[in-house]
Amino acid sequence: MNRKEMNMKFNTRAIHSGEIHDRHFGSHVTPIYQTSTFVFDDCAQGGDRFAGKDSGYRYTRLGNPNTDEAAKRIADLDNADAGIITNTGMSAISMVFLGLLKSGDHFLASKCLYGGTVTLINKVLGGYGITGTFIDVNDEAELEKAFKENTKLVYIETPANPTLELIDIEKVSKIAHDHNAVVVADNTFLTSYLQKPMDLGADVVVYSSTKYLNGHGDIVGGAIVGKQQYIDNIKSPYLQNLGCTGSPFDSWLLVRGLKTLGLRMDRHCENAMKVARYLENHPKVEKVYYPGLESFPQHELAKKQMRDFGGMIAFELKGGYEAGEALLNNLGIISLAVSLGTVDSLIQHPASMTHAAVPREEREKAGITDGLVRLSVGIEDVEDIINDLEKGFEKL
Repeated sequence: MNRKEMNMKFNTRAIHSGEIHDRHFGSHVTPIYQTSTFVFDDCAQGGDRFAGKDSGYRYTRLGNPNTDEAAKRIADLDNADAGIITNTGMSAISMVFLGLLKSGDHFLASKCLYGGTVTLINKVLGGYGITGTFIDVNDEAELEKAFKENTKLVYIETPANPTLELIDIEKVSKIAHDHNAVVVADNTFLTSYLQKPMDLGADVVVYSSTKYLNGHGDIVGGAIVGKQQYIDNIKSPYLQNLGCTGSPFDSWLLVRGLKTLGLRMDRHCENAMKVARYLENHPKVEKVYYPGLESFPQHELAKKQMRDFGGMIAFELKGGYEAGEALLNNLGIISLAVSLGTVDSLIQHPASMTHAAVPREEREKAGITDGLVRLSVGIEDVEDIINDLEKGFEKL
C-alpha cells in the first residue's frame, strides 16, 4: 500500500514515501548505492533488463535506487504521477523544454524568471528551432492574444525570482489548456509544502533541489514531477541520453533534507514575516516585496494559492545600488552569496549577480532594478538576523 492510500499527511510522507529498506543488512536508512553499474545474475537477465522485460537496474545514468527514491518522494509530495532527478536545477529546466517541445514549436513564458532560465530561452533554445515570447501572463487579454497555432507550452515561475511576483496558476492553467498547451511551473521558492501547482492545474512542476528541497546548501540538483506522459517524454530519450541524471550521493542527501522540509519551511516562513515587517518599517528601506505583507499587491492571491508565504524577501533601499552595496558588505551572520533556501540566511544583488546576464531592458521590464536586494531568510534565531541587518544599516 502506498502512502497516499494510507492517507498520510505531508510530514509523514516526506519521511517515508519511496523509502528503501536494505534486505541484506537491515539498514534503517536507505544505503548510498554509489556505483556506476549493476551486476546481472546471468546473460538472460541482462538481456531482459535492456529489453525492458525486467525492471531491475542496469547503469546509474539510466536509473539508481537513490535517484528513484528521491524522485518518488518529491512526486508523492506534489501529488504527481512520477518524477525525475537531474544533476542541476538548470538541467531540469532544460530537459522540460527539450522533452516537451520540438523544432518549430512556440512557448509562452512569464516575464520575470530566474536569470539562468532567461539565458536558456534567449541564447540556447532558438538554436533548436524553439521560439518563445515573454509576456505578463497575469494579464488575461495579453495571454489570450499571445497564443499562436504552434504554441505548445506555457512556462511560469511563481513566486518569481527575484521580485516575488505571483502568477495565478489556476487561471493561467485553464486558459493554456483551452489552447491545448502544457503548463510548467517552477515551484522552487515555495516547494510542495507551501504550494501545489498540480492541484491548481499545472501539468509539470520543476525544481532546483539545490534550494529548499535539500535545504542545507551541500548539493546541486534538480527535479521534475508531473503527469506520467510528460515525465516519460522527458526521461527517454532526453534525460538518459543527454547525461543529466542526478548522482546517487546527491540524491541521498536530497532525501535526507526532504525529511525535515515541513519543519524547515515553517521556520523560514515565521522568520521571513518578522524580517519583512522589520524592513517595511525601516527608514532606510524604500519598498519591501513579501507576499505575506498586506502591502504586497498580490497578497490576496498569495492567501488563495499558498499555504504560507515563504522565506524569500526582496527590497529596495533608499540610495539605490550604492546603499545596497554598503549593506551587503557589512553583514556578519547573513552570507553574501547567491543561491537560496538553505538553513542559513543568504543575501545578494540580482542585477549584478544572478540576473547579470539578462539585458538591462529586460531586467527593468521585469522589475529588477539596480537597487533591488534579495534576501533568503534562514532558520537562525530571528533576533540575530534582524540585529545583523541593523548593524549593516548603520553603515549606510
